Amino acid sequence: MKKLAIATLVMFGAVGTVVAAGNPSAGQAKSATCVACHAADGNSMVPTFPKLAGQHADYTTKQLHDFKSGGRSDPTMLPMVAGLNDQDIADLAAYYAAQTPAIGSANVEKAERGREIFLGGDASKGLSACLACHGPNGAGIPGAQFPSLKGQHAAYTIKALKDFRSGARANDNAGMMRDIAARMSDSDIEAVAEYIAGLH
Repeated sequence: MKKLAIATLVMFGAVGTVVAAGNPSAGQAKSATCVACHAADGNSMVPTFPKLAGQHADYTTKQLHDFKSGGRSDPTMLPMVAGLNDQDIADLAAYYAAQTPAIGSANVEKAERGREIFLGGDASKGLSACLACHGPNGAGIPGAQFPSLKGQHAAYTIKALKDFRSGARANDNAGMMRDIAARMSDSDIEAVAEYIAGLH
């Protein structure tokens, strides 16, 4: 039983990570440099920059630490996180988690195939359903660091999935997203991204 409990904690990323409690008000003040790409409330207007509004604080915290450590590579984000300490990161994550995500829109024609994959996977490709980790409405699972996806820009989701598929992004837990993305064609990725964009 003890081994099972430890394995579960490792699987959900709860071992060895002490997360400081974030202060949303302090995070708002510290977000001034984030506004150009992610907008004042985290609802980025640029399709290639992710919406951060409503994202789970634990997930945002991990991503910012990964950018800072080099575990996730992005030339735009590296200078943005270089001067952040743990409390700064926690405050920013808390601020964005407290914001209301804007409802997105989807290309209905492409989204139908995306709905099939998101809700049911594709057994012919060994592709599991996205809802297993991200929930039926894309809200994710905070404690497991499975992010909220609902309403995310399709262009950003396409880039993220293609980066996982190519290995350009490798900060996913146990390679889960790399394995999933490797089973997806470009059309699968585009369809799922469109479906996600319309979730709310």
